[in-house]
Amino acid sequence: MAKKKASKGGKAAKTAPKAKPEENTAKATASAATEAAPKTTPKSESPKAAGKISAASVKALREKTGAGMMDCKKALAESDGDMEKAVEWLRQKGIASASKKSGRIAAEGLVGSYIHTGGRVGVLVEVNCETDFVARGDAFQELVRNVAMQIAACPNVEYVKVDDIPTEFVEKEKSIEMGRDDLGNKPENIREKIVEGRIQKRLKEVSLLDQPYIKDQSITVDELVKQVSGQIGENIRVRRFSRFVLGEGIEKKEEDFAAEVAAATGK
Repeated sequence: MAKKKASKGGKAAKTAPKAKPEENTAKATASAATEAAPKTTPKSESPKAAGKISAASVKALREKTGAGMMDCKKALAESDGDMEKAVEWLRQKGIASASKKSGRIAAEGLVGSYIHTGGRVGVLVEVNCETDFVARGDAFQELVRNVAMQIAACPNVEYVKVDDIPTEFVEKEKSIEMGRDDLGNKPENIREKIVEGRIQKRLKEVSLLDQPYIKDQSITVDELVKQVSGQIGENIRVRRFSRFVLGEGIEKKEEDFAAEVAAATGK
């Protein structure tokens, strides 16, 4: 009898591992829970973070911090649309402080140059900062080089900013726009609005700071300057520039090759 009991006990010991469905169920439940966990709404799935940031929010943040459009949009996305958190995010990145420095005197800086390949176009540009220490830094010098390159790439740019454009230029553009044929049949008040919009567009076309940055079309040159200003902690100002184009302004003599040959041969 003892052997039978032992035998039964042995059988029980052998079948014991199979008699634990609860453990398998628990494991399956845990695995399912793990797989389901990512399906809960994470921060990246927020409607705002998913690209639904309103233009009004971006504009408000830009006005509040002076940061670039794309920086403001990213800050709002990272902050789930919370304006105050977005400001803090920009401050941590050193971007929001740029506009607050704009009133400080910038008398140091650098005169930078850029000569385009082939030597047919050259640029000199003066960019100011507050201290000589910053002027000798890599970040500031890189900015000056990039601004000089931007000027070389934009032959229509004539002024640093819209405020520098003389009244005579504006009045001339207004006169041209008012005389266009497509406005002839429109009421006076409508014509004025259309002309004003066209003039503002034209003024930005000749303003350096309003140009899309050649290395990143999502920002303007002005926004680039503000970004670097926030990063280095000083006011930065593009003061003036000159562009040189080989042969510009020289009246070239037009040669009549056939007449020259005839003259040389005595015919």
